[in-house]
Amino acid sequence: MKAMVYTKYGTKDVLNLVELEKPAPKDNEVLIRIHAASVNSWDWDLLRGIPFMVRLGGILKPKFKILGADIAGTVEAVGSKVKQFHPGDEVFGDISGSGWGGFAEYVSVREDTITLKPSHMTFDEAAALPQAGVLALQGLRDKGKIRRGMKILVNGAGGGVGTFAVQFAKAIGAEVVAVDSAVKLEMLTGLGADEVIDYATKDFTQNGQQYDLILDVVGNRSIIDYKKSLSPSGTYVMVGGPMARIFQVMCLGPWISMTENKNMGILIHKPNQQDQKDLERLVEAGQIIPIIDKRFSLSEVPDALQYLGEGHAKGKVVIQIAD
Repeated sequence: MKAMVYTKYGTKDVLNLVELEKPAPKDNEVLIRIHAASVNSWDWDLLRGIPFMVRLGGILKPKFKILGADIAGTVEAVGSKVKQFHPGDEVFGDISGSGWGGFAEYVSVREDTITLKPSHMTFDEAAALPQAGVLALQGLRDKGKIRRGMKILVNGAGGGVGTFAVQFAKAIGAEVVAVDSAVKLEMLTGLGADEVIDYATKDFTQNGQQYDLILDVVGNRSIIDYKKSLSPSGTYVMVGGPMARIFQVMCLGPWISMTENKNMGILIHKPNQQDQKDLERLVEAGQIIPIIDKRFSLSEVPDALQYLGEGHAKGKVVIQIAD
C-alpha cells in the first residue's frame, strides 16, 4: 500500500510517499480501505514537533510514522473478536487513539474507534467530521452546557471546529457571534452566525459586550480579557492555541473559577465512539454539515498540511485517497 511517512520532525519536506506492506487486523481490529482522510491542526503540530508537549510519545523522533487521525472508508476485513462491523461496511472515525495512520491506503484500527458512516454522506464529508465535530460537541455541550437562548462567541469560527460549533449552537437555539478573518465572514454568515467580527479590525474583548459562553479555538487573547468578556456565571472553554496561552489558562483558570462566578478551563479532547454516533445523528437530522475548503491527493499531503498550518482553510481540508 502507499502511505505518507515521516521519521523525523520538521517541515513538509520530511514527508515521503512510500510503499508499505498492507496491515493485517488483530483480533479486536478492523482493516479499512481508506477513501478519504482529513487534516487537523494536531497533524501539523505532530509534523513539526511543536509545541514540545506533542513529542511526549517520542522525544527525538515521531512515535507514529503515518499522520492522519480522521478517516472514512470501507471495511475490508475484521479480526476474530470484532462484533460491530463486517466487510463492506462504510465507516468513519477518529483513529488518533489507535495509532494514527490515516494518510495511507489502508489502516487497521480498534473497532471502538470507528462508526458507521451516515448513509447520504460522501466519504469526503464523513472524513471531515470526526475530530473537529467531536471537539465542537464536547466544548459546547459537555464543557459549555449550552442551552437555548444563550449568547455564544466562537473565536476562530472559520476553521474545522469553529464551523461545526456555529452550526451546532444555532441548532440548539443560541445567539452566535463568530470571530475570524475577513475572508471567512461571508461563509460564517451563511452558516447562520448572528454577528461576524473580523479579528484584524475589531477586538471583541474590548467592545463592552459579554457572552454566556466563549469557545476559543485560537487562544489569541489573554485570560483576563476573556474573563472580562464573560457574563456573570459565564463559561470560557479553550480548545486550542499557543502553548503560552494554554499554560496561562491552566494556571489561572482554576483560580478564577474558584474566586469568581465564572468558569474557565481547557477542553481535553477525548475521541470516542458515542460522540461520533451523536454527530451521525446530527448529520442525519440536517443540523450540521461538514464545510470542505480544499481537496488534495495522497501525494499532496505535504501541501495540504502546509495550507492548513498557515491558517488559510475555511472549514476542513480533505485528502482523497481511493475512489
